Amino acid sequence: MLELVIRAEVEEVENTTKLGKAGEVAGGIFDCIHDITEVIASSPAIHWIRMKDSAYRVETTSRLAQWRIDNVSSCTYRRSDPFHMGFWNWHLALEKNKVLLIKLYPEISNFAKQNPPIASFVIRVLSSAGGDTKLLIHPEVTDKQLKSNDDFVWPIDVPLTGKLIIDVEFLDLKAASPQGGEPCSIWAQGLSQRRSHAAALNGLGRMLIEGIHTDVTISTRDGSVGAHRAILAARSPVFRSMFSHNLQETELSTINISDMTVESCQAFLSYLYGTIQPEEFMAHRLPLLHAADKYDISDLKDACHDSLIEDINASNVLERLQCATLYQLLELRASCLRYLVQFRKIFDIRDEFNVFLQSADRELIADIFQEILATWKGF
Repeated sequence: MLELVIRAEVEEVENTTKLGKAGEVAGGIFDCIHDITEVIASSPAIHWIRMKDSAYRVETTSRLAQWRIDNVSSCTYRRSDPFHMGFWNWHLALEKNKVLLIKLYPEISNFAKQNPPIASFVIRVLSSAGGDTKLLIHPEVTDKQLKSNDDFVWPIDVPLTGKLIIDVEFLDLKAASPQGGEPCSIWAQGLSQRRSHAAALNGLGRMLIEGIHTDVTISTRDGSVGAHRAILAARSPVFRSMFSHNLQETELSTINISDMTVESCQAFLSYLYGTIQPEEFMAHRLPLLHAADKYDISDLKDACHDSLIEDINASNVLERLQCATLYQLLELRASCLRYLVQFRKIFDIRDEFNVFLQSADRELIADIFQEILATWKGF
């Protein structure tokens, strides 16, 4: 019976997406979400469904971890199951005495002892009881080394009852550098650099930087840069085909890439030549993804895909979802939908989502609703 009611709500909105204007579609979607939530909340079957889930499990996606506790009033101490984030397994813990204490710490292991994480994060607590909702947000924690269960403790002296959601958004995680020196971010280093170094020798970097015997000029939207045909042809089947036929690029020794800036193009060449730096890669991921797709460079496309999954947040999730659809990045698409629907962040960006729906692909809108149906019918 519950599923029939939910499906009726979804069918009503699907009809709206086919017939209505963009504003009507947006309004219909949130009305549907509200109606589905009301039906689910009042269903006697939901308590039994929830009981099947572990009360200690922490759900994770991208850099977000979320722990749901059905009744905080009955808890004097509870420690979550371990959840994985970065290189470490983590625990959340809740203790209640005179005040409520919330703790975050890495699981004890030889690796954690030798490489304690240095974390930057925001932690939020949402409680709900009898229609009364409270949201508490801890000030942003920056570069905090966490070794034991006492290194981060948040005392909450506000009485909390009913359901509790503890939400941890990891902004950055650092580990000690193997070469010594300052700790390095595990998310801004390594992946892109290792893949690019595997594809090109270090000596190629000097050829690009110093312009040694360049034989082709790339003309961009706002400037030009020199490069080498052999390198471009070796890294891209599209460039190889371009230089093998009697095209304008062959005759004039010029390649026109007007959809990139000279700065993005330099980052693109740096990746192909094996000299890209982590900061450069992170700053140009979207134009690099476009170039990787256009010139059929699969390792660069994979590197961009993996990196874009790692830092989904409320300010970029809709743009990432659009990119995932455009470039057929299935894992990124699934992560964005999960962030919006399962973690209910769709409500945090309601205005932006309304604007997004006005230009979004109808199939994508339908997929969002299917995700809502599949996820929320059992909550």
